[in-house]
Amino acid sequence: QVQLVESGGGLVQAGGSLRLSCAASGRTASRHGMAWFRQTTGLEREFVAGISGSGERIHYGDSAKGRFTISRDNAKNTVNLQMNNLQPADTAVYYCAADSRDSLGSGWLVAGTTPRTYAYWGQGTQVTVSS
Repeated sequence: QVQLVESGGGLVQAGGSLRLSCAASGRTASRHGMAWFRQTTGLEREFVAGISGSGERIHYGDSAKGRFTISRDNAKNTVNLQMNNLQPADTAVYYCAADSRDSLGSGWLVAGTTPRTYAYWGQGTQVTVSS
């Protein structure tokens, strides 16, 4: 089993920054591909950023490119999402997720950006961006 706990969400003005963290536990956590998704009420979960088990392959959703940075420290079992130049459209609950394998590390971008691929999820952390 892999357990995920997100933190770092909050309220920020447009143009500001937040850094989300995901603490992962489990004996094989470092082997999993990891991703951040976000969701607003009534909508499908949106892929934000993903990183392979090794950390060498990274992929961003269109809304995140140029503004967000995903990273991981496997020694600490931590995945982070640095979010800069936040805008009201970024307001959502942000979820950390772990792949049951390593889709992004295998080059499977479709699977690696699809919520159904991810077997483990954190509880979510709210990000609210005011105008």
